[in-house]
Amino acid sequence: MSVKAILWDFGGVITASPFEGFARYEKAENLPEGFIRKVNTINPDANAWARFERSEIDRNGFIAAFEDEAKALGQTVSGEAVLAGLMGAPRPIMVRALERVKDTYTIACLTNNVARMPRPPEQEAEIERIMGLFSHVIESSKIGSRKPEKRFYEYALETVGIEAGEAVFLDDLGVNVKSAREMGMATIKVVEPKKALEDLGRIIDMDLISD
Repeated sequence: MSVKAILWDFGGVITASPFEGFARYEKAENLPEGFIRKVNTINPDANAWARFERSEIDRNGFIAAFEDEAKALGQTVSGEAVLAGLMGAPRPIMVRALERVKDTYTIACLTNNVARMPRPPEQEAEIERIMGLFSHVIESSKIGSRKPEKRFYEYALETVGIEAGEAVFLDDLGVNVKSAREMGMATIKVVEPKKALEDLGRIIDMDLISD
């Protein structure tokens, strides 16, 4: 099948990875490197993150639950600070790529997210502009399902109106990429933005790098 749609993760793809914010907090608080990610890998389908991204608990519920999970692993962590680390800045190279492909392909944002948190006004305006580039925005907090759950991808494909083989999916988490690939999508794991766009450009035969 030919590609009809490009499906993009948001945090860690369009914006800087939340892991960068987590790493800064861990260093400032003398926490073990990668500790926040470690907390998130334990009971991944039912932990504080998973429930928050499906809107099963609210912000205060997440903070309390995450702090308890960290404490169970022997560390004191501020849930508020962890949430603050989610708000990465947009990556200009990725935004430019969105602008280049949107008139040729259907583009959709597939994001595991939480209830909207306030950003600085200038960043909030830019995020709103970026979101306006997408034909569809599929949010875990609104549909009650999250990546890498199969039903999340099924919902996204149905919403966009395509078969799995007609999609290219970009995400920075291997577990999310693996699930999408098993459903039949072409996938790109985003580690370095430029390399990811070079890979996408080869699939769709389009230059996404040059100014």
